[in-house]
Formats: sequence, structure tokens, C-alpha cells
Amino acid sequence: MEFDGSLLIQCNDHVKLSPETKHPQRMTLHCLQCNSVLGDSVGVCGEAEFMDCIMCLKVTDDVVVSEAMESRHKGEMANCIYSSLKCRGCRSVVGKVIHSAPSHLAAVRSIFLLYKANINCYILNSSSMVKASTLTFDLKTFRESLLEVRQQFEEQLDHMSRIKSRLADRSVTSELEK
Repeated sequence: MEFDGSLLIQCNDHVKLSPETKHPQRMTLHCLQCNSVLGDSVGVCGEAEFMDCIMCLKVTDDVVVSEAMESRHKGEMANCIYSSLKCRGCRSVVGKVIHSAPSHLAAVRSIFLLYKANINCYILNSSSMVKASTLTFDLKTFRESLLEVRQQFEEQLDHMSRIKSRLADRSVTSELEK
């Protein structure tokens, strides 16, 4: 990774993250063409795999929503009205936002959809730039997260119960020795 002032001038494509790498890593999302920062992992809310897009609730001011609205009559975007998202730095199309869609696409309405093919990700903890297409942005559901926390809590409770039991045994033993 090389920087010239505040600009990234080289991307290391040979850096590999495991394919099962999940979203909790902190990262910034960059335009593939000019490296402008388009968003970060805090704004990511999932992945629309069937469109190969990163779903974002929030993007930077370097993402410009096109005023022109487009519509599709075929394919995955049939009966949708959407606007293109462009990079302010180089004007390349980096995604889309769907304004109106059939019910099967309700989950992605009014969400910024960034094309994984047009995005690089700067992984903060490893200081490496990787293509977004090599990462998975699936997030755990609230239920999955809650079950995980519950399991951790129950393990801690069990551990504390064992410690309490050992302390009680020691207390009884020391009373008997007196």
C-alpha cells in the first residue's frame, strides 16, 4: 500500500482475506476508479447477492444520486424505478438506489446499492486494500446475535456457579478443620 499525501496510489491485490471473512471488520469503501471514499462498514446493512451489491444505509457526499430516473421491464429489476449512483470524483457509476419496486424487492427500496465489482475495501486492522467482490457482507440477524449473547451469558453464569460451589466447599472444609 503506497500513499502520496492523502491519496492511495497503489493497491495490493495479492493480499488475501479468508472467504468466510464477515462484515464485523472495520473498513472503508472506495471507488475502484479513483479511490474516493464512498462509505464505511458502519453504514453497511447487508448484501443483495442476486444483484452483487453491498447494501448501505449511509454513504459519503462523494456518492451522487443521479437526477435521471430509469426503469426496467425485464430481468431482476423488472418493474423498478431507480437512479444511478455516481462517484463525485470520476463520475463513474458505482451503484443504484431503487425508488419504486415490486414487493419481492421491498427490502432494497431506498437503500444505497453499491456494485461490488466497482468497489475496493480498505480493511483497517490489516491496512490492506481488497476488492469488494472477494468479501461477504451478510450480517447476522438480530435473533442470531441475541442467541449468541444468550449463550455467552449462560456460559459465564455456569462458570460463576462452579466458582461459587468451590468457594462453598472450601468454606465447609475450613469450618470442619476448626
